[in-house]
Amino acid sequence: MGPNTSDEGFHPDLRRHARFLPQQLVSARTVPILRALQGLPGLRRPRGVEVVSLGSGVRVRVHRPSVAATRTPALLWIHGGGYVMGCAQQDDRLCRRFAHKLGIVVAAVDYRLAPEHPYPEPLEDCYSALRWLADQPGVDSTRVAIGGGSAGGGLAAALALLVRDRGPITPILQLLTYPMLDDRTVAAAEVADYYRLWNVRSNLWGWASYLGNADPEVAVPARCADLTGTAPAWIGVGSYDLFHGEDLAYAERLRSAGVGCTVQVVDGAFHAFDLIAPSAPVSRSFFASQCDSLRTAFAIPDI
Repeated sequence: MGPNTSDEGFHPDLRRHARFLPQQLVSARTVPILRALQGLPGLRRPRGVEVVSLGSGVRVRVHRPSVAATRTPALLWIHGGGYVMGCAQQDDRLCRRFAHKLGIVVAAVDYRLAPEHPYPEPLEDCYSALRWLADQPGVDSTRVAIGGGSAGGGLAAALALLVRDRGPITPILQLLTYPMLDDRTVAAAEVADYYRLWNVRSNLWGWASYLGNADPEVAVPARCADLTGTAPAWIGVGSYDLFHGEDLAYAERLRSAGVGCTVQVVDGAFHAFDLIAPSAPVSRSFFASQCDSLRTAFAIPDI
């Protein structure tokens, strides 16, 4: 679907971008092209980024702060892409910002992608990366957070449930940025003109690819009957995001289960707005809210 000329209702900082963004970017037809483009040379590894291959074959990209204490807090970051595309490298800039702003170690995991690798393989990759990160000598294992955007946020929520049941790590926070949490949204969501990049059709295909033959009652975070005992959460989402309703519903269920949850809704913001317009004031404010949540969880002094 082509660009949209109407920008009515979008946040003022995002109207220009919304005018030219498609409602749907990801589909079964476009993913091979997008993956091929993603693999082209040109995105060189930034200075200071370590790429580590784990025993399971999973790779992580490690971002360290410019000045670090002996043992620092750490964040496992999980990239988005609808479970079907994307890579850890796409979030290098964001991970570096977290590392330098907060003085923490950030490890971004390159999990295997659906449909070639459906549930539970991507989730198990994230679990392996989390255990590796918590075991690093420079990391304070009592202050490890998990986070991600879009499908990465969905995997972070699923990981929070997995480690609650399996251990041995107790994350201090789950940072869920417009997380993809509920496969049932494809049936309940309205077809809205203001969706950008990810719409109902994208969601239908993404979830089908990820779930494969898995039981949704087991694999989908929003379908989990018991959310008690999971890590406290920060959830951020735009009001013009397909995931807006499911994210607020999940936040309410976390609170009802006795789990602390901070919610930030950005009026008039579309999906992944902060990655599309990272320098916009609304995006900078969104990032600052995430940093504040991590700083509080890690008990880092606000200098």
